[in-house]
Amino acid sequence: MLATLFFIAVTLLFLDFTGTLHAWLGWLAKIQFLPAVLALNVGVVLFLVLLTLGLGRVYCSVICPLGVFQDIVAWFGKKVKKNRYAYSPAKSWLRYGMLALFVIALIAGIGSFVALLAPYSSYGRIASNLFAPLYQWGNNLLAYFAERADSYTFYRTEVWLKSLPTFIIAALTFVILAILAWKNGRTYCNTVCPVGTILGVLARYSWLKPVIDTNKCVNCKLCARNCKAACIDIKNHRIDYTRCVACMDCIGKCHKEAITYAHPAKKTAPAGQTPSGAQTNNARRTFLTATAMAVSAAALKAQEKKVDGGLAVIEDKKIPNRATRIVPPGATSIRNFAQHCTACQLCVSVCPNGVLRPSTDLQNLMQPEMSYERGYCRPECVKCSEVCPAGAIRPITLADKSATQIGHAVWVRENCVPLTDGQPCGNCARHCPAGAITMIPSEPGNPDSLQIPAINTERCIGCGACENLCPARPFSAIYVEGCEMHREI
Repeated sequence: MLATLFFIAVTLLFLDFTGTLHAWLGWLAKIQFLPAVLALNVGVVLFLVLLTLGLGRVYCSVICPLGVFQDIVAWFGKKVKKNRYAYSPAKSWLRYGMLALFVIALIAGIGSFVALLAPYSSYGRIASNLFAPLYQWGNNLLAYFAERADSYTFYRTEVWLKSLPTFIIAALTFVILAILAWKNGRTYCNTVCPVGTILGVLARYSWLKPVIDTNKCVNCKLCARNCKAACIDIKNHRIDYTRCVACMDCIGKCHKEAITYAHPAKKTAPAGQTPSGAQTNNARRTFLTATAMAVSAAALKAQEKKVDGGLAVIEDKKIPNRATRIVPPGATSIRNFAQHCTACQLCVSVCPNGVLRPSTDLQNLMQPEMSYERGYCRPECVKCSEVCPAGAIRPITLADKSATQIGHAVWVRENCVPLTDGQPCGNCARHCPAGAITMIPSEPGNPDSLQIPAINTERCIGCGACENLCPARPFSAIYVEGCEMHREI
């Protein structure tokens, strides 16, 4: 039950385009294993290690959204065919090979490969690319009916494809995981997932784990045929604890009470008696999940118009060819951002201005970057820094943001409206929140000539207001180049 609550809560973090839920549920993203490691969140990592050493891979069965997603698909698979699983030997060469590749990619800074294997981030991309559009369309439908009832409880939000490559990867991940979970349960967790492999090594030494009582076992194989981790070798009365995810399905299916959740050295009670520490299957699950939630909580504490005055269609802006990509304030540098970001898309989901979107560059594939065709990075918004669980975007204040230069504006003379159309403009200077743009005469010595922008790059913070609000189409006459290293101004 609590695994379902965890799953729903994490999913809502990616669906909530208002960003309000993060004040209450943001800690669920911060207790995910890989983001906590990258953020150097020692308290969370230590908690998850101790949790695994004490109770087994409870993280995989309760906290990890990708694991719970596979369990949901497997549950539907059981409705079609019961007792569908069978024991299979561990594919250790594959598990540890994938872990080695993952660690090498992490050290080498190959962010796209790291993001592809990170379990929390994989689910985040599924939720933000596949589930979020459905959620937003549903919201817009409610807003449509609410408007006609003179109610503004709901408001419309724009549904748009942020990145085609990321969408394709998310869709393929969804299909592959669904097929594997439908047919074989936790195959992905025990063959590919690097977090599952790491926690599996620790789970081998867990204090409490499912234990088979050979005196009671009648070799009916019900436990093995319902083990979605395929880790129960009933022939030899052995359980591979590196693959066991502590779901307790085997205990619930055993009619002889031959499997108990206990310390292996503990003696079992005589036949027909309930062991002193044993409870019903539901009680065991409640204990484990309630413990995980309690300790976790204790450890952490609109849309732009498309017409000009309703008369002429405005041509969409195109992305300029930036020499250096732009990463959000709080990232400190492009290198720091690339090293810590797992491409979970949580910051993309909560960005209210449509500025963040997944990169299509192969080296940084799926990692968010900033672009200003749909909006600009408003000085009063720090939502991305509030929700990042991996330390790629560190928490900052509004004052910090206004004093941080993430890029600088560049003027493109041949696109500027006063020079191409002979009409006065000055939109960039009027809307620059840093006062970094001044309008000067286009003809030196002639104060009556049309004015063009002059940029003070020392004052520019790279927010993109000038680029976004420039009326030139399809390319703005002024755009932002990113800074490799952010600096205070």
